[in-house]
Amino acid sequence: MGGVRVLAAFAALSAVLLGSSCDAQEGPGSEGLRTVTARGDLAQSELATIALFESASPSVVQVVSRTTVLTPFRVAEQIGGGTGFIWDEDGHVVTNNHVVNAQDIVVRLSDGAEVRATVVGRAPQYDIAVLRLGRRPNAPPLAIGSSADLRVGQAVFAIGNPFGLDRTLTSGIVSALERRLPLPDGREIADVIQTDAAINPGNSGGPLLDSAGRVIGVNTAIYSPSGVYAGVGFAVPIDKVRRVVPELIRSGRAPTPGIGILAADEAVSARLGVDGLLVWRTVPGAPAARAGLRGADPEAGVLGDIIIEANGQKIERLADLTNEFDRVGIGNQIELVVRRGEEDRRVRVEIEDIGAR
Repeated sequence: MGGVRVLAAFAALSAVLLGSSCDAQEGPGSEGLRTVTARGDLAQSELATIALFESASPSVVQVVSRTTVLTPFRVAEQIGGGTGFIWDEDGHVVTNNHVVNAQDIVVRLSDGAEVRATVVGRAPQYDIAVLRLGRRPNAPPLAIGSSADLRVGQAVFAIGNPFGLDRTLTSGIVSALERRLPLPDGREIADVIQTDAAINPGNSGGPLLDSAGRVIGVNTAIYSPSGVYAGVGFAVPIDKVRRVVPELIRSGRAPTPGIGILAADEAVSARLGVDGLLVWRTVPGAPAARAGLRGADPEAGVLGDIIIEANGQKIERLADLTNEFDRVGIGNQIELVVRRGEEDRRVRVEIEDIGAR
């Protein structure tokens, strides 16, 4: 009997053990599963960022450009990409000018639709262009803010299509203000916003937003030895864009403020020991000529006038002067300090749209 009791107890223990083993195997791979810890509410800053993206991203588009290039051996197609955003109720799209230097432009909307686009106007001096779509988008224009009251350290957000990855959000801060962005024609865009929000190839033309979701700049360039994100990006301030875009929509071009001079190359000025902007030539009938400014006479060995100040600001190169033209505006006068020989004199010159000449 004792042996029977032992066998019965063993059978019962085996059943328990086998039952436990079967229970553990009911959910495949369940061994070692941890209990999910409740996350709790998202932080207010996270909720604000999520709301900003969900509100703004439908109005951000992908811009694809196609250009046919003839080579000695074949016809090649070059594909470029960038970003744009809906500007107004008519569905115009703002982007960078360098993004749309192409034969064919297609805009991919947030709903996935691909729409052909045409360039309405270009402002190369600000690297801004406006597109008109083949149909109106089903997303509203982004809210426009101001760049005049930005402060270093405030939060900013960039939405774009880096490397073709559509509607990507990055965040950072305004890391510097009043930067200068050189352009291929020797001019510079003044008062550019510097940010550490990640900006990569494909982000160009996209919006830089403040924490209220307003556009405060148009992302346009990065500073990077490798060509990819290195912590320094630049955006054209929205106050410039807001002035330029209506002109592009209305007439296809933005006025270029100037006084009608051709400045000597900086290398030439340096060799001549010139401290200031050397006037090489004046355009006949333009404001500079009317005000009595003189260009150089190489045959006679005579230097032209040297512009050393504009409205109290020291002038060392052409970009210094063109930045003052932008600030003063077409139709207004600018006060120059001009050096001729050993004499400095003040002269007031009217600024006009030199691009219309």
